[in-house]
Amino acid sequence: MTEKLVPHAEPYTRFGEWLKEAEKSELNDPTGMALATSTSDGFPSLRMVLMKGYDENGFVFYTNLGSRKAKELIENPKASILFHWKSLRRQVRAEGVVTPVTEAEADEYFQQRPRTSRIGAWASKQSTPMAERFEFEAKIAKFTAEFGIGDIPRPDFWSGFRIQPKRFEFWTDKKFRLHERLQYDQKDGGWSVSTLYP
Repeated sequence: MTEKLVPHAEPYTRFGEWLKEAEKSELNDPTGMALATSTSDGFPSLRMVLMKGYDENGFVFYTNLGSRKAKELIENPKASILFHWKSLRRQVRAEGVVTPVTEAEADEYFQQRPRTSRIGAWASKQSTPMAERFEFEAKIAKFTAEFGIGDIPRPDFWSGFRIQPKRFEFWTDKKFRLHERLQYDQKDGGWSVSTLYP
């Protein structure tokens, strides 16, 4: 396994190139990523979320802070993510530490959401039991009337998280199962790159 050192931006640059291709070829949600979290005692959980932004500081998504994933990230701020682009026969894995986004970032993104999504954020007690669908619909109607045509502020129980990878793996499907796997590990202000056996 040969290892070389590359600049900090390289895995993010590679990711950006792959994402651009995925945006052209994937039918639905090229920014969809599987997010794996776990409790403090190591019990894992996994779900799909939408990445809402990325840069050299990591990958961002937003959620209700009362949701299971948010509670687990607050309790154990480490996570793994996976992008799988079936049309390209590629996937990207990343794992690292998690930090909350700033209040300003959360406010800015919340105001970009469709009005119905902002109202939905107020109405949903995400991940908690719901007696019946009407209960949720009634809350949507309540907040729709309450906010009218005015501004809808971000609720204090809704924000985002940034996953800051310490490791990436870029996987490409190849013939005869001779897949290409490149692993990036954070090292000395940059990344060490290794080629893994498939």
